[in-house]
Amino acid sequence: MKIPRIVVAGTSSGVGKTSITCSIIHALQKKGFSVQPFKVGPDYIDPSYLSSISKQETYNLDVWLMGKNQLLDSFVSNSNSDVSIIEGVMGYYDGFGGDSNYASTHHVASITESPVLLVLDASKTARSIAATALGFQKFHRNSRIVGIILNNIGSKKHELLCKNALEKTKIPIVGTIPKNSLLKMESRHLGLISTLDNQTLKNQIEKKSKIISEHIDINQIVKILKNPTNLPKKSKPRNKKKKTTIAVALDSSFNFYYKDNLEALCREGANLKFFSPIKDKKIPKCDGLYIGGGFPEVLGSLLEKNQIMKKIIKKLAEDNLPIYAECGGLMYLTKSIVRLDKKHKMVGFFDAETNMTNKMKLNYTKGKIISKTPISQKLHNFQGHEFHYSELNSVSSDSKFAFNLEIGQGIKEQQDGLIQNNVLASYGHLFFNNSDYAQIFVKNCLNYSRS
Repeated sequence: MKIPRIVVAGTSSGVGKTSITCSIIHALQKKGFSVQPFKVGPDYIDPSYLSSISKQETYNLDVWLMGKNQLLDSFVSNSNSDVSIIEGVMGYYDGFGGDSNYASTHHVASITESPVLLVLDASKTARSIAATALGFQKFHRNSRIVGIILNNIGSKKHELLCKNALEKTKIPIVGTIPKNSLLKMESRHLGLISTLDNQTLKNQIEKKSKIISEHIDINQIVKILKNPTNLPKKSKPRNKKKKTTIAVALDSSFNFYYKDNLEALCREGANLKFFSPIKDKKIPKCDGLYIGGGFPEVLGSLLEKNQIMKKIIKKLAEDNLPIYAECGGLMYLTKSIVRLDKKHKMVGFFDAETNMTNKMKLNYTKGKIISKTPISQKLHNFQGHEFHYSELNSVSSDSKFAFNLEIGQGIKEQQDGLIQNNVLASYGHLFFNNSDYAQIFVKNCLNYSRS
């Protein structure tokens, strides 16, 4: 299957991959191409920027979570536009464990057999930038790097010095972006700010992408996209007949979901109905509830004020409604969230309190599910990830945990997945497409509807 495609990689985090990827999408669209975006790694926020500019849902590509075959299947089956563009993660060769290429942007580029544009931050350097480029070009025997984009160029003289030095690499320069603090994307403690329900931010992304795109040689990039290597043809499996309804929390507080996870639930026969724990006074009639990650601490006062919603969710949990909650969802189900010396009362289903910290917990996770849960019926190994700045305090001594972690921190002493009644809530995020989580969750929701 011929899929015109390109990867936008960087020498490190913070070199401008997201803004440049958005600008390439904008430029391609101006030339009449439709663009399907993808994001390497377990990222929830960057994809919202790519979706905002492309008007297409962004899919994550993560070897650790998905495995090589599932990653390639997802990429091929979701590449239904004229061009597919993959934004990398961290530095190009940064993989799991620090000294491994596994799950790196280069690993994903190799699996998808994609050409790569390398973004170089030219600030505070000139001739030495060629040494950086040569290092990335020679570090792996097949770097796949076919173009360079220079970011943060200070002047015409600076640009000329960099270009002259880079002639030794024989890699074409397809973009020179001038230094401009106004072109930087806004950030929050977990990275960029989500674009959900933020029209002002969406307008800014559009404006910045247009400006940056004027400094990119899109014609050269289009030439690179021509004559892609063949990939095995895949097609998305059909959805089963709708047989149960799952309510999904989706607003400015809860919006960290893998598109693949939601599609997996639909494929197993779930009808998804979205609601806002901030604004709504009732939950759609449902047989199950999915509360994803997000920023409940940022909008804690608004979540606290919606007393009706908190009481409804607590009552449903007590009545054994199947509920699956990840990270922000876990925090919401505790008694309170404490941030900046302010305490906001939450649902209070779990006898624990959430405290925000200054230390980031960012890990791939690996472990065993050791008990029956709403998404699993048997003991088995799993791989996932966690990304949070909070911790649970005052966890009840009789709390039960569903996950034993080999890698990752979890809630308590390498344990994760609080399990109570028919509720599973964890700091860890799981990927549904290479497991039977979606099938079992839908089955449990169906059983609940019949009880």
